[in-house]
Amino acid sequence: MTRVIAGRWGGRRLRTPPGDGTRPTSDRVRESLFASLVSLFGGLDGLRVLDVYAGSGALALEALSRGAVSADLVESDRRAAQVAQQNVRDLGAEAVVHRTSAASFVGSATGPYDLVLLDPPYAVGTDDVAAVVSGLRAVLADDAVVVVERSTRTPFVWPPGFEGFRERAHGETTVWFGARTDEP
Repeated sequence: MTRVIAGRWGGRRLRTPPGDGTRPTSDRVRESLFASLVSLFGGLDGLRVLDVYAGSGALALEALSRGAVSADLVESDRRAAQVAQQNVRDLGAEAVVHRTSAASFVGSATGPYDLVLLDPPYAVGTDDVAAVVSGLRAVLADDAVVVVERSTRTPFVWPPGFEGFRERAHGETTVWFGARTDEP
């Protein structure tokens, strides 16, 4: 069972896509992730969020529950996108679900985003994730934070123009925090 942890929808259950095509972020990892984000931003009020590889939308919906003002959820899998859309409707969230690939969305996104969350399936290669992160440069707000969640066995390497500043391991999952640098 996946649920919203805190904020106005705290405790509300979220639907998850059937099968093993998506891997929901555990409650423990989400709690740690959002504690770090609240610390970094001083709260999430007013943030514009992009959730790439959204799955059920749990990460974006958690951010919205804690005060973010809007979210774009990007999911290429039809069933997962339908589940994310249902979760958005059930909560009455200020969010738009885009059923397209991460690369396609990033190529046409307008932003600006204050927080970008990327939780790709473990099968998506690190180079592919880094390419999506690279494509985000033009749509990030000045002090935007980019978060990448990956298998601990597949370390993430930030592409040129980005710099990691925090890393948190949670067993099989590691969360990397980074930001755009001044150099392209």
